[in-house]
Amino acid sequence: MSYHYRMRITGGAFRSRAIRAPRGQGTRPTSDRVREALFGILSSAGRIAGARVLDLYAGTGALALEAVSRGAADATLVESGRDALEAARANIASLGLQERVRVVAADVAVAVARLGRHGPFDLVLADPPWALVDEGKVEVVLAALAASGALAPGVLVVLEHSSRTPAPELNVAGLERVDSRRYGDAALAFYKPAILPGPRRERPDSSE
Repeated sequence: MSYHYRMRITGGAFRSRAIRAPRGQGTRPTSDRVREALFGILSSAGRIAGARVLDLYAGTGALALEAVSRGAADATLVESGRDALEAARANIASLGLQERVRVVAADVAVAVARLGRHGPFDLVLADPPWALVDEGKVEVVLAALAASGALAPGVLVVLEHSSRTPAPELNVAGLERVDSRRYGDAALAFYKPAILPGPRRERPDSSE
């Protein structure tokens, strides 16, 4: 296969190492700029070190590899495209990460129900084709992921989507949006498990 090497890991143990991607338009990797911004946010929040990471719609594996480079314990990437899978496996092998990065070769919508066996995951990174976000299909996937038991109680989910459309609320997945960032045509939405308010308690009477 013919590759191009326009992407690089932006930080951590493998900083500046090249990442292969198939030539053509079949794969739309997260840009170096957006990845660097995303992982700066995650590092500042203490969300990477020791984390178990799930990379959905993984493409070349750039997000999973970036996470492991920066200290994640391991990563599972899910991808169905033949060319993207070949590039992802080549990237994993070139970095010697076969023991820490697992590849699930399947459509995300099919694989998600059985990902519980590989979890629970502390960090979920999803960079789907943006049309799937607009059509509501990503919400269905994340709901199935939550139902499978694959999400750790304190999970953080990051979804990349088009900046021209609003981020979904993902209420069906039991997640609430807590932040969003825009980078040109791309935007990042951050979700955490919704916290239900506890029972209301009567305040003591201060006159007693």
